[in-house]
Amino acid sequence: MTESTPFYRAHLFFCTHRRPPDHPRGDCAAHGAEALGQYLKARIKECGLKRVRVNTASCLHRCSLGPVLVIYPEGAWYTFKTEADLDEILESHLIGGEPVSRLLLPERLVETVEAS
Repeated sequence: MTESTPFYRAHLFFCTHRRPPDHPRGDCAAHGAEALGQYLKARIKECGLKRVRVNTASCLHRCSLGPVLVIYPEGAWYTFKTEADLDEILESHLIGGEPVSRLLLPERLVETVEAS
């Protein structure tokens, strides 16, 4: 690894933030983000992917769009609902290098949330 090489080839952050049940923006935890994050972490290990790190994060300010996960260094913001969605992200993005366009958050929605 050189000075310019990132420590991780891919670094994934799963929003697992919790809000009160009646909060209008909702939260990723209520959508099963923790269990789904653990699922993908196990799948990554099963596939033997090296230099891929999965972390939980507090609020990523996208909970109303969630659950969400972001993959760096690309800065790809995803929403997902099922293990099958995460399998698709694993196969296409993490193994194949191609983002899953149907699960990417639309840029205009990301900008709207950042402005609020």
